[in-house]
Amino acid sequence: MAATVGLLTAELGIESSDSLKDKRQVLKSLMAHLRNEFNVSVSEVDDHDIWRKAVIAVAIVAVDGRFVNEVLDKVIDHIERDPRVDLGHCEIEML
Repeated sequence: MAATVGLLTAELGIESSDSLKDKRQVLKSLMAHLRNEFNVSVSEVDDHDIWRKAVIAVAIVAVDGRFVNEVLDKVIDHIERDPRVDLGHCEIEML
């Protein structure tokens, strides 16, 4: 059986952030929650030095491509409900 790799790239706005420290606190909390809730890998991948913006990548590997897509859709829903961030452009790739 071939594995399916799902990759979600999401741009986030963090309007309440007034420093890199504020940004890191929000991202650290959000990424830890995503890891624990959905069993995915998460990392900040761009805009490291911009206080009010971040780009994260979320990855998951499974045998069932439908399952991968469902999990990434749930991750998007969770991010959209988080009042600390504004979800901008996001993209799901299946590899």
